[in-house]
Amino acid sequence: MEQRRFEGGRARGYLVGCVVSVLLWSVASAQIRYSISEEVNEGTVVGNIAKDLGLDKSTLKERRYRIVSSNADPLFHVNQNDGILYVSRKIDREEVCAQSSTCLINLKTVLENPLEVHYVGVEVLDINDHSPSFPEVEKRLEISESVLPGARFQLKAARDSDSGHFSVQQYKLSQNDHFRLEGEDGKIPILVVQKSLDREAAGSHSLVLTAVDGGRPPKSGEMNIQVHVLDVNDNAPVFSKDVYSVMLSENSTVGTTVIQVNATDLDDGQNGEVIYSFSKSVSHRLLKLFDIDPSTGEIIVKGLIDYEHKDKYEIEIQASDKGLAPLDTQKSVIIKIVDMNDNAPEIEVTSFSSSIPEDSRPGTTVALISVNDLDSGLNGKVICSISDDVPFILSPSLQDKMYSLVTKSPLDREKQSHYELTITAKDAGQPPLSSEKTISIVVSDVNDNSPEFSLSPYTFYVTEANEPGTSVFSVKAFDRDENDNALISYHILRDRREENKLASFLNINSDNGHITALKSFDFEVLKTFQFQVVATDSGTPSLSSNVTVNVFILDQNDNAPVILYPVSSNGSAEGVEEIPRNVNAGHLVTKVRAYDADIGYNGWLLFSLQEVTDHSLFGLDRYTGQIRTHRSFTETDEAEHKLLILVKDNGNVSLSATATVIVKLVEPKEAFAASDVKSTTKVDEEDNVTFYLMITLGSVSVLFIISIIVLIAMQCSKSTDYTSKYLQETNYDGTLCHSIQYRSGDKRYMLIDHFISRRSWHYCDR
Repeated sequence: MEQRRFEGGRARGYLVGCVVSVLLWSVASAQIRYSISEEVNEGTVVGNIAKDLGLDKSTLKERRYRIVSSNADPLFHVNQNDGILYVSRKIDREEVCAQSSTCLINLKTVLENPLEVHYVGVEVLDINDHSPSFPEVEKRLEISESVLPGARFQLKAARDSDSGHFSVQQYKLSQNDHFRLEGEDGKIPILVVQKSLDREAAGSHSLVLTAVDGGRPPKSGEMNIQVHVLDVNDNAPVFSKDVYSVMLSENSTVGTTVIQVNATDLDDGQNGEVIYSFSKSVSHRLLKLFDIDPSTGEIIVKGLIDYEHKDKYEIEIQASDKGLAPLDTQKSVIIKIVDMNDNAPEIEVTSFSSSIPEDSRPGTTVALISVNDLDSGLNGKVICSISDDVPFILSPSLQDKMYSLVTKSPLDREKQSHYELTITAKDAGQPPLSSEKTISIVVSDVNDNSPEFSLSPYTFYVTEANEPGTSVFSVKAFDRDENDNALISYHILRDRREENKLASFLNINSDNGHITALKSFDFEVLKTFQFQVVATDSGTPSLSSNVTVNVFILDQNDNAPVILYPVSSNGSAEGVEEIPRNVNAGHLVTKVRAYDADIGYNGWLLFSLQEVTDHSLFGLDRYTGQIRTHRSFTETDEAEHKLLILVKDNGNVSLSATATVIVKLVEPKEAFAASDVKSTTKVDEEDNVTFYLMITLGSVSVLFIISIIVLIAMQCSKSTDYTSKYLQETNYDGTLCHSIQYRSGDKRYMLIDHFISRRSWHYCDR
């Protein structure tokens, strides 16, 4: 409104000038021309046509004045009474004179009676009522970033409905670094590139182009210019990191993501789309282990990752864009393999003596052992061990992962000749892995053991009357050594000692220890003897040991009973006994005395009555040989009776002898006289027999004592169960006999010593 008042005032100022102009124009051209400003109010006086035509008021009353034609009806109208030209409505010059820079409205007026035509021109003067405007509110330009400075881009000019000075007078461009404007004097604006564009630095530029008219104050219009910088593939992809490094566990499964690389390209579109690949310099071996996703940049495991094969990989990664002339960038990815405890320790015996002498000193090296674990760190730290119950120990060497297998205590092949040593190597991983290796160690023999006899002493029982030259018994020795050290030879110790004098009658097989008697033994002459056997091995130096062999001669039934009474004569025994006729029953007539040189059952004598004249008179005790009467004699009994006595031993094949006793019955007086004579004769006979018996008894006693001493010695040197073979006979009646029993295997033998009295010699059974 303020502007319109201002413009109205200006219009009135112009009006005076217009009147003058009209007067001058009408004088010159007979036409009336007025000028008014646009946008004046309705009813604004344009001019007084009548007055300007020189018409007075009276004339106007008589003659009618009107506008008959106009190209701008109804913009103006004339007061018929006074001829003043008025504005009918607000005039918009830009509306009325849109196609002309000068807005002149021609009016045809007439004055009637008579008709008089006058032409009136009304020029509508422009005011600055319009601002410049651009055809587009926003202009979008696409300019390649590759254009050089100085490139020109024509823009559409702004339009302003005003004219003349009020039209567009100049253009202004918003402040920026890359563009400037040509055509600033109101002509067609031209946008000029004054600095190289970089889409990656600024992908677009927002500019404001302002068109300014010449009004006071000036009016302006703006247009936003959006300059989109078109991409050119001038940027290679750039990785997000300077260094890519990752830790990867070995034995990772196929498909495991190792790392994801990321590269960006500042370009746009396909120029900025990045694809990933391995560099052409990557070896085929790496291509078998790893793969890369071309879209995401993920490096994944493709094959078996083994730390022991390689602990670090460096892979060249290439990032390329999709431009027509693609650009690429390469980057190294370092993959460090993390060791896993996937390898058991390896045991290697580098130097090994499979055989070691048993006399080796403690600390003797048997083998050198190296252990290795392909893993690293704690996974590769190995501890070696062997069982504690062996005489060996592992000693760490100065060299790493080396051990010496040495003896820790003395060896004894005879206790253990072979060792299976299990060496265990265990690493320190979690969980730990271990391995074992078994080595065989043979303990070689040293001649450190003397031969040992299976018994000590040996006791053998030899039946008398053996066949000379045949093997009677054998000894056996063994040696805990082996081979030549255990090869034994035998010999009998022969020296001049009394106890070894019988060794000359023996011979021994040096290879097997069989002993042969060179003569036949007689129990009645020799009951026991001993000798020494020596066993010697073949080692160097050789070792030997000896054993005492006790030999007991076993009795055979090779002696027939010998009858001492009745007195033998020419192989027969006969005696005469006189007894009174008046003796009672049970009277001892006589006693048959006999002995047998054999012992045991072979010397056990039994008496039997073979022939007798009257069985009712006499009886014979089968054990004592006593003849007694069964009843008293009668007058009818014969005076002489003959008794045939059989004496036999208890051998398997019994031997026997016979004796004849004649019993004569006498009257009592004759019997006493005869008994005195007989007793004297018997005393003499018995004295002679006693002398010989004393010698025999002494010899037997000496042999008996020697036997007892030998048996006691053997008892002391043998175990309880061995001494139990000899059983002392306890049943001794004090006057008749004494015996010693001994066993050999399942057989039981009895040595019987005879005690002799002056009245009898007979065998006592036990």
